[in-house]
Amino acid sequence: MPIEIRQATHPEAVRAYGTDELRRHFLIERVFVPGEVALTYWHTDRLVVGGAMPSEAALRLETSKPIGQEHFLAERELGILNLGGAGRVSVDGSVHEAARLDGLYVGRGVREVLFESAQASDPARFYLVSAPTHADHPVRHLRPADARRLELGATGTANRRTIFQYIHPETCASGQLVMGATFLEEGSVWNTMPAHTHDRRSEAYLYFDVQAEHRVFHFMGEGDHTRHLVVADGQAVLSPPWSIHSGAGTSSYGFVWAMAGDNKSFTDMDHIAIGDLR
Repeated sequence: MPIEIRQATHPEAVRAYGTDELRRHFLIERVFVPGEVALTYWHTDRLVVGGAMPSEAALRLETSKPIGQEHFLAERELGILNLGGAGRVSVDGSVHEAARLDGLYVGRGVREVLFESAQASDPARFYLVSAPTHADHPVRHLRPADARRLELGATGTANRRTIFQYIHPETCASGQLVMGATFLEEGSVWNTMPAHTHDRRSEAYLYFDVQAEHRVFHFMGEGDHTRHLVVADGQAVLSPPWSIHSGAGTSSYGFVWAMAGDNKSFTDMDHIAIGDLR
């Protein structure tokens, strides 16, 4: 099970990064690798971000040296969202059938997690985000109907979108992890604008439902020194606490957001006026 290491970065250093350096530090280009569990360990809030894409055989979530424990979830919790074909997740022998957009919360202490696709010709794409935790919470199978739903934005500002909060204090208990998905309506392309930062939390964005000929321009960096990444379908962006995280696509798209840090309040953000962006 490959695991890549990404270090924390200082905003003053990032001001001097070129395109290649920005992509190397903040963009995960291969989240879903057929027949593998591929993970990235980010030292900011010790987040682990990755994907499991089983084909013929089941895939096991293994521990590794960066995790530093006998098994992966010995001191961690895990959020899962299926963005592909139908599949199943086995948690210590308990099987959960996972349709597209079904989620799962797996708490600390679980020893074995297995991922399978119902059909190898239409594989599941399990998106995974894990954070350390010091609390025990039960496994929850989370369907879209179980999520807290918010409708935000307006057609006139091209950001009409629906937010599904899967792992959230009002829907699913967790230690520090929160996770959800946002869907932009056709004709809307902007997400998270006006921009904000989460000084007390880090975040990861996974973009999906981006057609092959389209891209999302993900804006990051300090509010007065913005940068951008060009992101394709199935790629993820690591967003430090000091960075904005906003995007505009060349067509509509969806993204999965996940955060970890000091609290789980969805509204804990520091807004930046559009006129103050540079």
